[in-house]
Amino acid sequence: MKATHIFETVIYADDLAAAERFYTEILGLEKYSGFGVAISFRTDHGVLLIFDPDKAILPNRGVPSHGPHGPGHLAFAARPDALDAWRDHLWAHGVAIEMEVNWEQGGTSIYFRDPAGNSIELAPPTLWGGGWEF
Repeated sequence: MKATHIFETVIYADDLAAAERFYTEILGLEKYSGFGVAISFRTDHGVLLIFDPDKAILPNRGVPSHGPHGPGHLAFAARPDALDAWRDHLWAHGVAIEMEVNWEQGGTSIYFRDPAGNSIELAPPTLWGGGWEF
């Protein structure tokens, strides 16, 4: 198995409004959504998420916690038809699946941790507006 595309990149900002202004006005990105804990920008080949660090670290948000100190987050694109093979591959290497999330827009994400404790996600191309070709 091989992860091929970084699908989401996560950074953190205490002031989401200032981050939104910077990434829209200076870098020309178009905001995709804002949902309290973060804002997102869809790029040509992925998504930039900017999280409020005080909210992203909180447990029981429906996805694993992460933050600017300690565990971070990274998502790789994964085709839905590859998820069973990924589950088998992770199990064969002793990597525990922490959580699976079935998204409203369709598809399932698998979350697990790397040796440093970072939250790694295998994300479906249906997220963030869909239409991804990987």
